[in-house]
Amino acid sequence: MDLLYLDYNCFQRGFDDSRQIKIRLEALACEEIFAKAESKEVKLVWSFMHEDENTLCPFMERKIAVKRLSILCGVRVKPDKEIYNLAVSFQKKGALSSKDAIHLACAYHTKSRFLITCDEEFIARAKRLNLDIKVINPVDYIREVEKS
Repeated sequence: MDLLYLDYNCFQRGFDDSRQIKIRLEALACEEIFAKAESKEVKLVWSFMHEDENTLCPFMERKIAVKRLSILCGVRVKPDKEIYNLAVSFQKKGALSSKDAIHLACAYHTKSRFLITCDEEFIARAKRLNLDIKVINPVDYIREVEKS
């Protein structure tokens, strides 16, 4: 069973402008990932960074929807010195934002097979780090698992 770490933007993708085909496809792919988590085909990770971002979300409807989706996450990650050190390293080596570095450090720390994000720049920067975790768009993740 794949262990998946979803970037916070995956939890909120269904609220974004569905008139854009890229966003519509990503929202559908994220829905499929949540359905796979519900049916226990994959396991999802929820971290302190997700919790922080959700707390700061100014939109109550989104905040509540994300909190409901967080129930599907069977692995919980609390702050840890190792995660902090990894995040600092990833931020320096990959020129990642602090939030992206923390998400990647949490995913790496939990030995997630995939970190799934809708942020193309995050994907490109993370790939430069040559880690043994695949950072991938949700649509590409669905394509990849449906091939196997």
